Amino acid sequence: MLDILLMALENFCIHQMRVPYQITSDVAQMRTVIASIEIELLDGKKQRVYLGATLDFAQRVATLLLEEEESDEQTLVDMMLETVNLIVGSAKVLAENTPYFAFNISTPNFEKIDIFDIMYDKAKVLKIQNDAIVLAIKEI
Repeated sequence: MLDILLMALENFCIHQMRVPYQITSDVAQMRTVIASIEIELLDGKKQRVYLGATLDFAQRVATLLLEEEESDEQTLVDMMLETVNLIVGSAKVLAENTPYFAFNISTPNFEKIDIFDIMYDKAKVLKIQNDAIVLAIKEI
């Protein structure tokens, strides 16, 4: 499942942000805006997907979607909620081609602005220059 979500995140960077990026497994201690969304596989298993972006990454999204150069904290939270919706929604479409991975999604939730210390099963980090976004998944 993480691979499909990562593909959706990469597609977001390629087609929306249009900047070079790199993928790592190093979830460093960094201050992030964290949003989550629950997904339910067709077999009934549930997982929670977390996206935790540095404030500068969230600002990149706000600049892209809202054309705001300096957003307030609430706008950055809203951007993370929208980003998790866009990425997991895209992953849902990608997963429909493989019935084993097909899933339904819930409404995204704001978790916190803090160090990314969420308990997770698997995670990847997408970096754009000094900005980063953590994609993590936890079975619930």
